[in-house]
Amino acid sequence: MTTVQNRRARVRGGELDDCLRACAVHSGKLVGSVDRRRTELAEQLRKLLVVVTTGDAPAAAPAAPSGAAARLKRVVKGASTPAAGIPNDVLDALLAVANKALECGYDDELDLALVISDTVIAQRKNSRAGWRLRARLMEALGDETEAVPAYERYLGLTDSDGFGVSAKIAGLRVAGEKDQELLALLRRQCPRAERFAGGPATDVWAEGLAAHAVGDWSEAEPRMVGALLALAAEQAPVADRQELLSQYLELRAARGDVDLPALTEVLALYAEQRRNRMRGPVADPTIGGVQWISLGEFRNQVAGKSVCLIANSGRVGSSSMGAEIDAYDLVVRFNSYRIDEKHTGGRTDIHATIHKHGFNWDQQVTTRLVFGGVSGDWKYSLRNRLVPGAQRFLGDESLRWPVRNIGKLGSDAWSGIPTTGFNMLFLLDFLDVSPTLDLIGFDFYESGAYRVPEAMKMPITSVHEYTSEKEWVMQRAQRVTDMRISLR
Repeated sequence: MTTVQNRRARVRGGELDDCLRACAVHSGKLVGSVDRRRTELAEQLRKLLVVVTTGDAPAAAPAAPSGAAARLKRVVKGASTPAAGIPNDVLDALLAVANKALECGYDDELDLALVISDTVIAQRKNSRAGWRLRARLMEALGDETEAVPAYERYLGLTDSDGFGVSAKIAGLRVAGEKDQELLALLRRQCPRAERFAGGPATDVWAEGLAAHAVGDWSEAEPRMVGALLALAAEQAPVADRQELLSQYLELRAARGDVDLPALTEVLALYAEQRRNRMRGPVADPTIGGVQWISLGEFRNQVAGKSVCLIANSGRVGSSSMGAEIDAYDLVVRFNSYRIDEKHTGGRTDIHATIHKHGFNWDQQVTTRLVFGGVSGDWKYSLRNRLVPGAQRFLGDESLRWPVRNIGKLGSDAWSGIPTTGFNMLFLLDFLDVSPTLDLIGFDFYESGAYRVPEAMKMPITSVHEYTSEKEWVMQRAQRVTDMRISLR
């Protein structure tokens, strides 16, 4: 067990030169690692090397020779931080390293992420990605007193909560409140625990385990609860407190003479704070007037209507087609769509989105179709991301994955993961009840992406078959112009 008193002090950062040296040193530590996560971190460190040495980060950096760490050390040795702070390409590469280090979860990697986080915040005080990194890192370190303000700072710097940070903040706050309620309840149930709450938590806990080992629960319980109270007073990492709390509850529940009503009261609070830390308080998605619709009911919605599907492309963002787009009976937009009425139009009737991202779920639409390949993951996302009152209709399981479930195109017939746009277009083409079915600005990202700012740095993923989707569209196209592809 670790406590605040004996937990080793973590290295902190702030200066770019020192941060790059720390990355160089850590790169050397990863040579020969067979851990997948550390291997991926090593790759991001190699990409950082390319950026530092050339000033240009390629899409896929080649593997660096075994002397990569030494080369990076030579690059940063004696270098001075640019007056403008961290250059954009170095910032992006450092954030990629920190995020991979955070995924590793080991102490050494968390130290590296902390150095990078300190440096980014010191050099770029208004970096959204920097504050989100800081918040996630503090949460991973179990320091919720720093995590919540960092999440709040991130929210204050963005117009779109695509990562569900508001729910995360609410969850952490509710969990903290339930923690306090739980400790107060344990104090009432075990008054003698106060006698041991002032001692070193590690020693007191060990004494409690020793008493339990000889069957003396009357002496074991107050010491265990006292250790929990001491950890809370020391503001020990949440993971440490949760681990000991779960051990205490397990030992308590295993007793033959357990007081079930008292234990049930404790377990209810324990479960509630755990649940809120995992996903935050979420309203039931069926409230707020939303109605589930099936495939047949969706068909009735679009039957006889002119429909346009608006791409999230740079071409749309400069199209000046807003009025034409709003003239369609139904306007369909996707995922992290961005509104600029002159170019994109202002109305959204149908929002089609993949379940993995939370962009625009709070925007008012008539119908929201959420796509996902795995039923369990899809349901989990609905319960966590759906905003009550933001839509009148919500697609049910029959509309979850159109290409696979409706079109019956398995991976043998369509090997790539179908995009949100293709799922939507496939569905409308399959129903074949719309007299006009137009695609606006679909150039399959040749003109770049046009999304809400929070999503602009998201990569155009390689898991989709854009070439195959384009061929499918062009085979069915009846009219094609620079901005419009008409399938009807």
